[in-house]
Amino acid sequence: MASGGFGSGVPDGAGIGTEQSPQKLVAVALKRERTRAGLSLSEVARRADIAKSTLSQLESGLGNPSLETLWALGNALGVPFSQLVDSQAQTVQLIRAGEGPAIASANASYIATLLAPSPPNARRDLYRIVAEPGEPRISTPHARGTTEHVVIGTGRAEVGPTADPIELGPGDYLAYPGDEEHIFRALEPGTTAILVSEHT
Repeated sequence: MASGGFGSGVPDGAGIGTEQSPQKLVAVALKRERTRAGLSLSEVARRADIAKSTLSQLESGLGNPSLETLWALGNALGVPFSQLVDSQAQTVQLIRAGEGPAIASANASYIATLLAPSPPNARRDLYRIVAEPGEPRISTPHARGTTEHVVIGTGRAEVGPTADPIELGPGDYLAYPGDEEHIFRALEPGTTAILVSEHT
């Protein structure tokens, strides 16, 4: 998946009561968070190390951002990744298997689907991960104090700090510092996992 971006199976809404496309949700969230931060397009693009024209397209709802681009923009704006893909409007949310705002990595066969964003009074985000053997997903350090929790559903994967990952199988759970470089390498086809990113 060299191009990354939103998965082709993503429905128009992220949950009950939502009719916006994932691209539209990102566009609205980027404008909202950039305005809150009082930053120009140029400054956010510089901080995220992306082209200003790319950011402009995303804010217009025309782009198809990769997982890496959204992480970079979240860091640049000082907000969790989930805040850029959540409508912030649902009280009841149902996401069937294969649905939800799925965002692909630009560098690996790795798709992250936001399941439950952190509400205002908590600091945790919940994702469903689908990954295939091949190029691993290597994540740069997230915000200081981030801890990631992973439970493997099917298949096997090497997970944890890049320098010392641990092989996990179905039902295995691992917590590790998300504010250090970390890796997720699928070892079997159809590997799935649940990932909780906790911010303190």
